Amino acid sequence: MTLPPDRPERSDHPPRRLVVVSGLSGAGKTVALKQFEDLGYTCIDNLPLILIEALVGELLKPEADQRYQRVALGVDARESEADIRRFPSVLERLREGGVEVEVVFLTAADEVILRRYSETRRRHPLSDDRTSLREAIERERGLLAPIANMANLPLDTSRLNLHELREAIHARTPEAAAGRLALLFLSFGFKNGLPEGCDFVFDIRCLPNPHWQPDLRRLTGRDEPVARWLSAQAVVQRMERDLVRFLEHWLPEFRAQDRAYVTVGIGCTGGQHRSVYLVERLAQRFRGQFDEVLIKHKELPGLRVGAAAGVSA
Repeated sequence: MTLPPDRPERSDHPPRRLVVVSGLSGAGKTVALKQFEDLGYTCIDNLPLILIEALVGELLKPEADQRYQRVALGVDARESEADIRRFPSVLERLREGGVEVEVVFLTAADEVILRRYSETRRRHPLSDDRTSLREAIERERGLLAPIANMANLPLDTSRLNLHELREAIHARTPEAAAGRLALLFLSFGFKNGLPEGCDFVFDIRCLPNPHWQPDLRRLTGRDEPVARWLSAQAVVQRMERDLVRFLEHWLPEFRAQDRAYVTVGIGCTGGQHRSVYLVERLAQRFRGQFDEVLIKHKELPGLRVGAAAGVSA
């Protein structure tokens, strides 16, 4: 199937995006493909090249499921030499048909690939009784040259470990820039014990306590009088600034390591005033920086889980 050369854009049909992940065996293609899967792509490994145009043609149809808006395909040396030679022209036709196409090609030094194969005891797809591993690597470089030459994202993984490779893909992918990390801010009272599952726990019992203000005692940190009283305290302002500075510095590091969830616990004595107030403030500050920012007030009945704006579930 050949796509029409000038496919009109539809305002109600988002452009499709195709990422081709290819490279030398042992250079990390499987890891890279898995990273795109984590970013929400539909991933297909070792699809015969002769089927790519037909597949993408189906996915481009206006009635196609939106799950297939982004597709990543793994292509390697198991394809025939003739199909690989034709592959660049196939991708050009797809681009002319309105598909956003990107080619990721992973390579590594021969000695690095030799070492990786010796460590895993895997068999190279092009090696056999008459072809040594070094000869297979050399043959593979030549076979995949047409794909390597058109790559707009070449990656040399010689000095990258698994986590660094994932970070390299992550840093070069537009979808990752928004930060696919769910952030939960949890308020709690130390008198009831430490909550489970927190990545960070901050003790703010050193701050002035509205409990000792008779007109504020029965209120919570979500109530305007308490929030106004706490926001007027210089030490509370300093604590908030320090927490924001710390989290703004370190949360991106968690995101870079592909963490899906981070929970930040803020604790005061009873979990009613100070911790609730700061959780609301921090959630408001970080809303929009991550895919999902939630709040949970452990000690407030009926206000268990909410969005960053403080809406209870």
